Amino acid sequence: MPEAVLVAALRTPIGTAFKGTLRDTTAHELADRIVRATAAGLDPDLVDDVVLAESHYGGGVVARHAALTAGLPQVPGLALNRHCAAGLAAVQTAAAGIRAGMDRLVLAGGVNSASTAPELSFRGVEGRWVPPSHPDRADAPNLDMSITVGWNAAVRAGISREEMDAWALRSHRNAVRALDEGRFKDETVPVDTPHGSFEADEHPRRDTSAERLAALKPLHPEIEGFSITAGNACGANDAAAAVAVADERLGWPALATVRSWASVAVDPAETGLTPVLAIPKALRRAGLTVSDVDLFEINEAFAAVAVAAVRRLDLDPDAVNVNGSGCSLGHPVAATGARMVVTLVHELRRRGGGVGVAAMCAGGGMGSAVVLEVPAP
Repeated sequence: MPEAVLVAALRTPIGTAFKGTLRDTTAHELADRIVRATAAGLDPDLVDDVVLAESHYGGGVVARHAALTAGLPQVPGLALNRHCAAGLAAVQTAAAGIRAGMDRLVLAGGVNSASTAPELSFRGVEGRWVPPSHPDRADAPNLDMSITVGWNAAVRAGISREEMDAWALRSHRNAVRALDEGRFKDETVPVDTPHGSFEADEHPRRDTSAERLAALKPLHPEIEGFSITAGNACGANDAAAAVAVADERLGWPALATVRSWASVAVDPAETGLTPVLAIPKALRRAGLTVSDVDLFEINEAFAAVAVAAVRRLDLDPDAVNVNGSGCSLGHPVAATGARMVVTLVHELRRRGGGVGVAAMCAGGGMGSAVVLEVPAP
Protein backbone atom coordinates (compact mmCIF):
# COMPACT_ATOMS: atom_id res chain seq x y z
CA MET A 1 0.00 0.00 0.00
CA PRO A 2 1.23 3.52 -0.69
CA GLU A 3 1.91 5.72 2.31
CA ALA A 4 -0.45 8.61 2.97
CA VAL A 5 1.53 11.79 3.54
CA LEU A 6 0.51 15.30 4.52
CA VAL A 7 1.77 17.90 2.05
CA ALA A 8 -0.07 20.89 3.50
CA ALA A 9 -1.49 21.59 6.97
CA LEU A 10 -3.27 24.83 7.82
CA ARG A 11 -5.94 26.25 10.08
CA THR A 12 -7.72 29.49 10.74
CA PRO A 13 -7.30 31.30 14.03
CA ILE A 14 -9.79 30.10 16.65
CA GLY A 15 -12.52 32.54 17.58
CA THR A 16 -14.61 32.76 20.72
CA ALA A 17 -18.17 31.89 19.74
CA PHE A 18 -21.02 34.43 19.85
CA LYS A 19 -18.88 37.41 20.87
CA GLY A 20 -15.56 36.91 19.05
CA THR A 21 -14.24 38.12 15.72
CA LEU A 22 -15.77 35.18 13.80
CA ARG A 23 -19.26 35.66 15.23
CA ASP A 24 -20.67 36.73 11.86
CA THR A 25 -18.55 34.40 9.69
CA THR A 26 -20.41 31.27 8.62
CA ALA A 27 -19.12 27.72 8.47
CA HIS A 28 -19.26 27.87 4.69
CA GLU A 29 -17.09 30.98 4.64
CA LEU A 30 -14.58 29.36 7.00
CA ALA A 31 -14.56 26.18 4.94
CA ASP A 32 -14.08 28.15 1.72
CA ARG A 33 -11.11 29.96 3.23
CA ILE A 34 -9.29 26.93 4.60
CA VAL A 35 -9.82 24.72 1.54
CA ARG A 36 -8.67 27.48 -0.79
CA ALA A 37 -5.56 28.04 1.30
CA THR A 38 -4.77 24.33 1.63
CA ALA A 39 -5.22 23.74 -2.10
CA ALA A 40 -2.98 26.65 -3.07
CA GLY A 41 0.01 25.43 -5.08
CA LEU A 42 -1.44 21.95 -5.62
CA ASP A 43 -2.42 20.55 -9.01
CA PRO A 44 -6.23 20.85 -9.07
CA ASP A 45 -6.49 18.00 -11.56
CA LEU A 46 -5.05 15.61 -8.97
CA VAL A 47 -7.54 16.41 -6.20
CA ASP A 48 -9.94 13.48 -5.90
CA ASP A 49 -12.09 14.61 -2.99
CA VAL A 50 -12.70 17.15 -0.25
CA VAL A 51 -13.70 15.64 3.11
CA LEU A 52 -14.81 18.05 5.81
CA ALA A 53 -16.30 17.41 9.23
CA GLU A 54 -19.23 19.66 10.12
CA SER A 55 -20.67 18.35 13.37
CA HIS A 56 -23.73 20.20 14.72
CA TYR A 57 -24.03 22.53 11.76
CA GLY A 58 -27.39 21.42 10.44
CA GLY A 59 -26.90 19.57 7.17
CA GLY A 60 -25.71 20.32 3.67
CA VAL A 61 -22.34 19.36 2.25
CA VAL A 62 -20.01 22.19 3.16
CA ALA A 63 -17.10 20.33 1.55
CA ARG A 64 -18.66 20.54 -1.93
CA HIS A 65 -19.38 24.24 -1.37
CA ALA A 66 -15.71 24.76 -0.46
CA ALA A 67 -14.48 22.74 -3.43
CA LEU A 68 -16.44 24.91 -5.85
CA THR A 69 -15.27 28.12 -4.18
CA ALA A 70 -11.66 26.91 -4.29
CA GLY A 71 -11.89 26.43 -8.05
CA LEU A 72 -12.25 22.65 -7.94
CA PRO A 73 -15.54 22.09 -9.79
CA GLN A 74 -14.56 18.56 -10.76
CA VAL A 75 -14.08 17.50 -7.11
CA PRO A 76 -16.99 16.05 -5.08
CA GLY A 77 -17.41 16.60 -1.37
CA LEU A 78 -18.11 14.50 1.71
CA ALA A 79 -19.72 15.74 4.91
CA LEU A 80 -18.50 13.72 7.89
CA ASN A 81 -19.69 13.55 11.50
CA ARG A 82 -18.15 11.67 14.40
CA HIS A 83 -19.13 14.30 16.92
CA CYS A 84 -16.04 15.84 18.54
CA ALA A 85 -13.73 13.44 16.68
CA ALA A 86 -15.17 14.31 13.27
CA GLY A 87 -12.11 16.33 12.23
CA LEU A 88 -9.85 13.37 13.02
CA ALA A 89 -12.23 11.07 11.14
CA ALA A 90 -11.91 13.27 8.06
CA VAL A 91 -8.12 12.91 8.07
CA GLN A 92 -8.45 9.16 8.68
CA THR A 93 -10.92 8.79 5.81
CA ALA A 94 -8.62 10.65 3.45
CA ALA A 95 -5.62 8.54 4.50
CA ALA A 96 -7.64 5.35 4.00
CA GLY A 97 -8.52 6.36 0.44
CA ILE A 98 -4.88 7.04 -0.33
CA ARG A 99 -3.60 3.81 1.21
CA ALA A 100 -6.26 1.79 -0.59
CA GLY A 101 -5.04 3.21 -3.89
CA MET A 102 -8.43 4.76 -4.63
CA ASP A 103 -7.33 8.39 -4.32
CA ARG A 104 -4.19 10.37 -5.08
CA LEU A 105 -4.86 13.65 -3.25
CA VAL A 106 -7.61 14.51 -0.77
CA LEU A 107 -8.22 17.72 1.17
CA ALA A 108 -9.52 16.82 4.63
CA GLY A 109 -10.37 18.63 7.83
CA GLY A 110 -13.26 20.21 9.64
CA VAL A 111 -15.19 23.42 10.14
CA ASN A 112 -17.19 24.73 13.06
CA SER A 113 -19.18 27.91 13.54
CA ALA A 114 -21.04 27.73 16.80
CA SER A 115 -21.83 31.42 16.37
CA THR A 116 -23.85 30.95 13.18
CA ALA A 117 -25.12 27.38 13.51
CA PRO A 118 -28.83 27.31 12.65
CA GLU A 119 -31.28 26.70 15.46
CA LEU A 120 -32.93 23.36 14.84
CA SER A 121 -36.44 22.52 15.95
CA PHE A 122 -38.25 19.25 16.52
CA ARG A 123 -41.95 18.65 17.04
CA GLY A 124 -42.89 18.56 20.70
CA VAL A 125 -39.62 20.15 21.82
CA GLU A 126 -39.58 23.73 23.06
CA GLY A 127 -36.61 25.96 22.37
CA ARG A 128 -33.46 25.00 20.48
CA TRP A 129 -33.13 21.30 19.73
CA VAL A 130 -29.68 19.71 19.59
CA PRO A 131 -29.32 16.28 17.98
CA PRO A 132 -28.30 13.92 20.81
CA SER A 133 -25.16 11.80 20.66
CA HIS A 134 -26.70 8.93 22.64
CA PRO A 135 -29.92 7.96 24.48
CA ASP A 136 -30.48 10.15 27.51
CA ARG A 137 -29.60 8.73 30.95
CA ALA A 138 -29.34 10.22 34.40
CA ASP A 139 -25.69 9.16 34.74
CA ALA A 140 -24.85 10.27 31.19
CA PRO A 141 -27.11 13.14 30.05
CA ASN A 142 -26.94 13.44 26.28
CA LEU A 143 -27.06 17.24 26.34
CA ASP A 144 -24.82 17.92 29.34
CA MET A 145 -21.24 16.91 28.67
CA SER A 146 -20.04 18.51 31.91
CA ILE A 147 -21.53 15.47 33.65
CA THR A 148 -21.25 12.81 30.94
CA VAL A 149 -17.65 13.58 30.01
CA GLY A 150 -15.98 15.91 32.51
CA TRP A 151 -17.38 14.87 35.85
CA ASN A 152 -17.58 11.15 35.12
CA ALA A 153 -13.95 11.12 33.96
CA ALA A 154 -12.84 13.01 37.06
CA VAL A 155 -14.65 10.62 39.40
CA ARG A 156 -13.48 7.46 37.67
CA ALA A 157 -9.85 8.60 37.45
CA GLY A 158 -9.81 10.16 40.94
CA ILE A 159 -9.00 13.66 39.70
CA SER A 160 -9.46 16.58 42.09
CA ARG A 161 -10.70 20.11 41.36
CA GLU A 162 -7.22 21.40 42.14
CA GLU A 163 -5.64 19.09 39.56
CA MET A 164 -8.12 20.11 36.86
CA ASP A 165 -7.67 23.80 37.58
CA ALA A 166 -3.89 23.42 37.54
CA TRP A 167 -4.06 21.70 34.15
CA ALA A 168 -6.33 24.42 32.80
CA LEU A 169 -3.96 27.13 34.01
CA ARG A 170 -1.07 25.30 32.36
CA SER A 171 -3.08 25.12 29.15
CA HIS A 172 -3.60 28.89 29.06
CA ARG A 173 0.04 29.59 29.85
CA ASN A 174 1.19 27.22 27.11
CA ALA A 175 -1.17 28.77 24.56
CA VAL A 176 -0.16 32.34 25.43
CA ARG A 177 3.53 31.42 25.22
CA ALA A 178 2.96 29.77 21.84
CA LEU A 179 1.21 32.89 20.56
CA ASP A 180 3.91 35.19 21.88
CA GLU A 181 6.71 33.06 20.41
CA GLY A 182 5.01 32.87 17.02
CA ARG A 183 4.68 29.09 17.09
CA PHE A 184 1.37 29.21 15.21
CA LYS A 185 2.58 31.55 12.47
CA ASP A 186 3.25 28.88 9.83
CA GLU A 187 0.03 26.97 10.45
CA THR A 188 -2.46 29.85 10.60
CA VAL A 189 -4.15 31.63 7.70
CA PRO A 190 -6.00 34.91 8.34
CA VAL A 191 -9.73 35.24 7.72
CA ASP A 192 -11.41 38.38 6.41
CA THR A 193 -14.48 39.09 8.54
CA PRO A 194 -17.03 41.90 8.86
CA HIS A 195 -14.99 42.95 11.89
CA GLY A 196 -11.63 43.08 10.13
CA SER A 197 -8.86 40.62 9.39
CA PHE A 198 -8.73 37.86 12.00
CA GLU A 199 -5.15 36.69 12.40
CA ALA A 200 -4.58 35.14 15.85
CA ASP A 201 -6.37 32.90 18.34
CA GLU A 202 -8.45 35.01 20.71
CA HIS A 203 -9.67 32.49 23.29
CA PRO A 204 -6.61 32.08 25.58
CA ARG A 205 -6.78 34.27 28.68
CA ARG A 206 -3.61 36.08 29.67
CA ASP A 207 -5.09 37.09 33.01
CA THR A 208 -6.02 33.59 34.13
CA SER A 209 -4.59 32.64 37.51
CA ALA A 210 -4.94 29.85 40.02
CA GLU A 211 -6.94 32.18 42.23
CA ARG A 212 -9.38 33.11 39.46
CA LEU A 213 -9.92 29.51 38.47
CA ALA A 214 -10.46 28.48 42.09
CA ALA A 215 -13.09 31.20 42.52
CA LEU A 216 -15.32 29.91 39.71
CA LYS A 217 -18.49 28.16 40.79
CA PRO A 218 -19.11 24.54 39.78
CA LEU A 219 -21.55 24.10 36.93
CA HIS A 220 -23.73 21.80 39.04
CA PRO A 221 -23.58 22.94 42.69
CA GLU A 222 -26.53 20.68 43.47
CA ILE A 223 -24.30 17.62 42.89
CA GLU A 224 -22.17 16.91 45.93
CA GLY A 225 -18.48 17.44 45.23
CA PHE A 226 -19.06 18.46 41.60
CA SER A 227 -15.90 20.22 40.44
CA ILE A 228 -16.33 20.97 36.74
CA THR A 229 -16.32 24.73 36.09
CA ALA A 230 -16.20 27.01 33.09
CA GLY A 231 -12.49 27.34 33.82
CA ASN A 232 -11.52 23.67 33.57
CA ALA A 233 -13.78 23.03 30.58
CA CYS A 234 -13.40 23.96 26.93
CA GLY A 235 -15.01 26.98 25.34
CA ALA A 236 -17.52 27.31 22.50
CA ASN A 237 -15.54 28.24 19.42
CA ASP A 238 -15.40 28.90 15.69
CA ALA A 239 -12.60 27.76 13.34
CA ALA A 240 -11.60 25.59 10.40
CA ALA A 241 -8.59 23.39 9.73
CA ALA A 242 -7.48 21.18 6.86
CA VAL A 243 -4.64 19.06 5.56
CA ALA A 244 -3.79 17.85 2.06
CA VAL A 245 -3.30 14.08 2.17
CA ALA A 246 -1.38 12.70 -0.80
CA ASP A 247 -0.09 9.46 -2.23
CA GLU A 248 3.65 9.35 -1.49
CA ARG A 249 4.26 8.22 -5.05
CA LEU A 250 3.48 11.73 -6.28
CA GLY A 251 6.92 12.57 -4.95
CA TRP A 252 5.98 15.77 -3.17
CA PRO A 253 7.84 16.86 -0.01
CA ALA A 254 6.02 15.36 2.97
CA LEU A 255 5.29 17.30 6.13
CA ALA A 256 4.29 14.07 7.86
CA THR A 257 3.27 10.48 7.23
CA VAL A 258 0.02 9.09 8.65
CA ARG A 259 1.24 5.92 10.34
CA SER A 260 -2.00 4.60 11.80
CA TRP A 261 -5.30 5.47 13.42
CA ALA A 262 -7.94 3.86 15.60
CA SER A 263 -11.37 4.60 17.01
CA VAL A 264 -13.02 3.06 20.06
CA ALA A 265 -16.37 3.04 21.81
CA VAL A 266 -17.43 2.55 25.42
CA ASP A 267 -20.51 3.17 27.52
CA PRO A 268 -21.44 6.88 27.17
CA ALA A 269 -20.70 7.45 30.86
CA GLU A 270 -17.06 6.53 30.13
CA THR A 271 -16.67 8.95 27.21
CA GLY A 272 -13.95 11.05 28.83
CA LEU A 273 -11.70 8.00 29.22
CA THR A 274 -11.71 6.91 25.57
CA PRO A 275 -8.30 8.45 24.71
CA VAL A 276 -6.86 5.97 27.21
CA LEU A 277 -8.05 3.17 24.91
CA ALA A 278 -7.68 4.85 21.51
CA ILE A 279 -4.02 5.86 21.94
CA PRO A 280 -2.60 2.36 22.64
CA LYS A 281 -4.81 0.85 19.93
CA ALA A 282 -3.53 3.27 17.30
CA LEU A 283 0.07 2.83 18.45
CA ARG A 284 -0.19 -0.97 18.26
CA ARG A 285 -1.31 -0.66 14.65
CA ALA A 286 1.81 1.37 13.93
CA GLY A 287 4.06 -1.09 15.77
CA LEU A 288 4.85 1.56 18.39
CA THR A 289 4.39 2.13 22.10
CA VAL A 290 3.83 5.20 24.24
CA SER A 291 7.58 5.46 24.81
CA ASP A 292 8.12 6.02 21.07
CA VAL A 293 5.97 9.16 21.02
CA ASP A 294 7.57 12.59 21.18
CA LEU A 295 4.44 14.72 21.49
CA PHE A 296 0.77 14.17 22.31
CA GLU A 297 -2.24 16.34 21.53
CA ILE A 298 -5.11 15.22 23.78
CA ASN A 299 -8.13 17.45 23.43
CA GLU A 300 -9.19 19.21 26.59
CA ALA A 301 -12.93 19.00 26.11
CA PHE A 302 -12.54 19.06 29.87
CA ALA A 303 -9.22 19.18 31.71
CA ALA A 304 -10.19 15.86 33.31
CA VAL A 305 -9.91 14.10 29.94
CA ALA A 306 -6.25 15.01 29.44
CA VAL A 307 -5.34 14.48 33.10
CA ALA A 308 -6.95 11.03 33.06
CA ALA A 309 -5.02 10.02 29.93
CA VAL A 310 -1.74 11.26 31.38
CA ARG A 311 -2.36 9.37 34.60
CA ARG A 312 -3.59 6.07 33.18
CA LEU A 313 -1.09 5.87 30.34
CA ASP A 314 1.79 7.19 32.49
CA LEU A 315 2.58 9.95 30.01
CA ASP A 316 5.11 12.73 30.53
CA PRO A 317 2.92 15.83 31.07
CA ASP A 318 5.61 17.97 29.44
CA ALA A 319 4.98 16.13 26.17
CA VAL A 320 1.21 16.74 26.21
CA ASN A 321 -0.54 19.82 24.78
CA VAL A 322 2.63 21.88 24.77
CA ASN A 323 0.86 24.75 22.98
CA GLY A 324 -2.43 24.58 24.83
CA SER A 325 -5.67 22.83 23.93
CA GLY A 326 -9.40 23.01 24.53
CA CYS A 327 -9.31 24.83 27.87
CA SER A 328 -7.27 27.64 26.34
CA LEU A 329 -7.29 27.58 22.54
CA GLY A 330 -10.87 26.36 22.56
CA HIS A 331 -12.80 23.45 21.08
CA PRO A 332 -14.35 24.28 17.69
CA VAL A 333 -16.01 20.87 17.69
CA ALA A 334 -15.89 19.64 14.09
CA ALA A 335 -12.57 21.38 13.43
CA THR A 336 -10.71 20.38 16.58
CA GLY A 337 -9.36 17.02 15.41
CA ALA A 338 -7.92 18.52 12.25
CA ARG A 339 -6.63 21.52 14.23
CA MET A 340 -4.73 19.18 16.54
CA VAL A 341 -3.18 17.39 13.56
CA VAL A 342 -2.10 20.70 12.04
CA THR A 343 -0.59 21.99 15.28
CA LEU A 344 1.10 18.65 16.02
CA VAL A 345 2.74 18.53 12.58
CA HIS A 346 4.09 22.07 12.79
CA GLU A 347 5.33 21.71 16.36
CA LEU A 348 7.16 18.47 15.55
CA ARG A 349 8.73 20.15 12.52
CA ARG A 350 9.81 23.03 14.73
CA ARG A 351 11.49 20.48 17.02
CA GLY A 352 13.24 18.62 14.21
CA GLY A 353 10.75 15.81 13.58
CA GLY A 354 9.44 12.83 15.50
CA VAL A 355 6.34 10.81 16.27
CA GLY A 356 3.13 12.48 17.40
CA VAL A 357 -0.31 11.31 18.49
CA ALA A 358 -3.53 13.31 18.33
CA ALA A 359 -6.36 11.86 20.40
CA MET A 360 -9.75 12.91 21.70
CA CYS A 361 -13.02 11.73 23.12
CA ALA A 362 -16.30 12.20 21.27
CA GLY A 363 -19.91 12.36 22.42
CA GLY A 364 -21.80 9.12 22.85
CA GLY A 365 -18.90 7.11 24.25
CA MET A 366 -16.56 7.40 21.27
CA GLY A 367 -12.87 8.19 21.01
CA SER A 368 -10.21 8.34 18.32
CA ALA A 369 -6.48 8.73 17.77
CA VAL A 370 -4.10 9.30 14.86
CA VAL A 371 -0.36 8.51 14.79
CA LEU A 372 1.86 10.75 12.66
CA GLU A 373 5.56 10.75 11.92
CA VAL A 374 7.30 13.96 10.90
CA PRO A 375 10.65 13.56 9.14
CA ALA A 376 13.69 15.52 10.15
CA PRO A 377 14.17 18.62 7.99
